[in-house]
Amino acid sequence: MSENKFDSKGFNHNPKTDSSPSCRRRSSSSSDNFVTMSDGQETDKNIEIWKIKKLIKALEAARGNGTSMISLIMPPRDQISRVTKMLGDEFGTASNIKSRVNRQSVLGAITSAQQRLKLYNKVPPNGLVLYTGTILTDDGKEKKVTIDFEPFKPINASLYLCDNKFHTEALSELLESDDKFGFIVMDGNGTLFGTLSGNTREVLHKFTVDLPKKHGRGGQSALRFARLRMEKRHNYVRKTAELATQFYINPATSQPNVSGLILAGSADFKTELSQSDMFDPRLQAKILNVVDVSYGGENGFNQAIELSSEILANVKFIQEKRLIGKYFEEISQDTGKYVFGVEDTLKSLEMGAVEILIVWENLDINRYVLKHSATSEIIIKHLNKEQEADQSNFRDPETNAELEVQEKTSLLEWFANEYKKFGCTLEFVTNKSQEGSQFCRGFGGIGGILRYQLDIRSFDDLSDDGENYDSDE
Repeated sequence: MSENKFDSKGFNHNPKTDSSPSCRRRSSSSSDNFVTMSDGQETDKNIEIWKIKKLIKALEAARGNGTSMISLIMPPRDQISRVTKMLGDEFGTASNIKSRVNRQSVLGAITSAQQRLKLYNKVPPNGLVLYTGTILTDDGKEKKVTIDFEPFKPINASLYLCDNKFHTEALSELLESDDKFGFIVMDGNGTLFGTLSGNTREVLHKFTVDLPKKHGRGGQSALRFARLRMEKRHNYVRKTAELATQFYINPATSQPNVSGLILAGSADFKTELSQSDMFDPRLQAKILNVVDVSYGGENGFNQAIELSSEILANVKFIQEKRLIGKYFEEISQDTGKYVFGVEDTLKSLEMGAVEILIVWENLDINRYVLKHSATSEIIIKHLNKEQEADQSNFRDPETNAELEVQEKTSLLEWFANEYKKFGCTLEFVTNKSQEGSQFCRGFGGIGGILRYQLDIRSFDDLSDDGENYDSDE
């Protein structure tokens, strides 16, 4: 048996390097912008989420003989020494397993876990996840794998299991949305500011207001009272707008600290606020919904949550629809600020023209680094499953010389690791929305919104520099 990185199954973790801080990237969420969907930090988080999804898929597919697959999760502030002692006790217990083959596999897995923990002085801030053991490959051979990483956000679970499969339930929980949404409930009696994150509802602040009522006096008094009424109403909207900025804009980043805003109320104050010049434009861009509620205060807050539940559940869905909608808009208006397909997208990336790289999260294309057996020329190809089965893609079309595989990487993985070099943001999309489905079927699941107008066909000669890009189309 040999210890390898779990490549074709979706793992690209190298036991010699995965413990370094650079391999345990941490990112904090910041607010989404609905056209570009995310800034740099949010893009990092989305990539970590994509990697966790990929990892879960590979872990769930792995199976072993006996109970030689260890799943170990340590929450933040756990002690390495505690787990090391526990593994020592488990080693003693496992020494009594009657089956020699299973005993050796279990002891080997425990030893691998012990060795990997020696690389850590303490549990990282977000906790530590470790999977190790002997798995069966597709061709029935045994293979030792060890994967350890710090999650992209705190993992509140403690786990040690020795089984014939890896346990990923706690990882799946990490993917559950923890987006925070702001609520402003405004009526003629006062305003409430609140947030909702998951199932946690919090009232940030509330204040009351005493606005003069309309009355039946005529003459000059009517004008004077109307003017006073409008002035107090204006001041009320201004105070609400100022407090909204105070509660929903992070002063450190000058960006919203919520993923979206819901404006609610029983009168037209909420609409007046949303359209007011006094309302921060950074927050205006975050408005997801404006709802009519029967009450003010906390009762109105609860009702607003209930009425917005579908929108809140689908906020990523909405962002995706808007992003791809923007992409389709560039195409329909023929602005020249769009690109699609593997070949043209890669050319545009190399030129630094791509502002937003959009990729289907299940794009099944691999990046091959090939070496010409006769000339030693390095050639790069991007092949889908069908093209991989065609051996002519691994031979020189002119001389029939073999093109030897030097490296094979998922194109998605390559994008996740390299996108920053091209100065773009990376957005993974699904095919669950109508727009997403059309993007995947009609445009090959890969494309980009460009910074400037570009006629990619006029740059075809730029690809003659030793790199060959094969489109999946």
